[in-house]
Amino acid sequence: MQITVLVSVIRVTQLLFLTLLAMNTMGTKTHYETLLLWPEGAPHAKGTAPKDQPTLKVHLAPSDTATGAAVVVCPGGGFSKLASDGEGLHVAEWLNAIGVSVFVLRYRLRPDYEPTIALKDAQRAIRYVRHHAASFSVDPNRVGVLGFSAGGNLAASAATQYDPGITKASDPVERASSRPDFSVPIYPVIPEEIPRLVTPASPPTFLVATHEDHAPRIRSVLPYYDALLANEVSAEMHVFARGMHGTGMALGDPSLGQWPELLARWLRTHGWLTAKQRTSVRGTVTVDGEPITWGGIALIPEDPNAPVARTYTNGKFSIDAEHGPVPGTHLVEVHLLSRDFSTLSSGNYSMTGTERYSKASPGASAPLLVEIAPDTPLNIDIATK
Repeated sequence: MQITVLVSVIRVTQLLFLTLLAMNTMGTKTHYETLLLWPEGAPHAKGTAPKDQPTLKVHLAPSDTATGAAVVVCPGGGFSKLASDGEGLHVAEWLNAIGVSVFVLRYRLRPDYEPTIALKDAQRAIRYVRHHAASFSVDPNRVGVLGFSAGGNLAASAATQYDPGITKASDPVERASSRPDFSVPIYPVIPEEIPRLVTPASPPTFLVATHEDHAPRIRSVLPYYDALLANEVSAEMHVFARGMHGTGMALGDPSLGQWPELLARWLRTHGWLTAKQRTSVRGTVTVDGEPITWGGIALIPEDPNAPVARTYTNGKFSIDAEHGPVPGTHLVEVHLLSRDFSTLSSGNYSMTGTERYSKASPGASAPLLVEIAPDTPLNIDIATK
């Protein structure tokens, strides 16, 4: 199929704008409800006081921008307290602003309860959100967990210690899976046994740490990432040079403060911000009628929450369904990186700078758009004259 130029202009919303919008919402009045994870009383509870009854604070994304994604947020505090503002409310407000509904967990703490009980609370929170997904207007297949410090421990633990649900449980919540669809440990403290529990079925993971953090903390992250790598679990890790432990979203920090935007990009790239299913795509790229020697092609969706699909090409390209675009309108960008591969051993240059094309020809008034549909090849022809 030859791509035709559509007359409408594509709406491409930048994630940076979303992040700035999210930051501007912080400090405004928020509305939420608090729910008991076990309304009839939590297992292993030593009493009926609030400290004995774990809860979720529900922060639903605005209905007009909600993506259907949900995240259980676990604040840190060394399992003896909870940093509920900087590592709870603030991140909930930010995630709400990019269309993600948030459930901030108040788990049970020392000295009354050990971390093993806090993990049961985190597992229950994931089950609870998944079981009640319809009432929260979220997708039960896009429920993640995010945690800071000790909460990052819970995020990693929940990602490695889960079950598909207890089929014969009398409590319907317990019949839901406790596996998070993705995990986001932020400057976590990961026990040494956790990396040994990683399997190929572990969920995709986004990790944040700083070099300046105390040695045991940063060193606990490395074996975990190595285990994800060894098991071919999709993972992304960012280690920033500077940054204190417990900084939350690190507002105003020009380096560490980038992690929320990086996370937003990761969520979009993996398709967690859309219910649309990706599809494989293949085709050709020519410039002035000739296959390009070496370059890249990007398919940028009209939907700002859908993933960008990109690959390198020497004239032909193929992207599998795991990394491909979702059906719908996409802006096409072609990046020409080299004009001559015939004499690679010479070290000679074949062009000055890279070339970027987003229109079918220099005189075109509209960008180059394509409708992505399953099993439909794309033949992209760029004219430079």
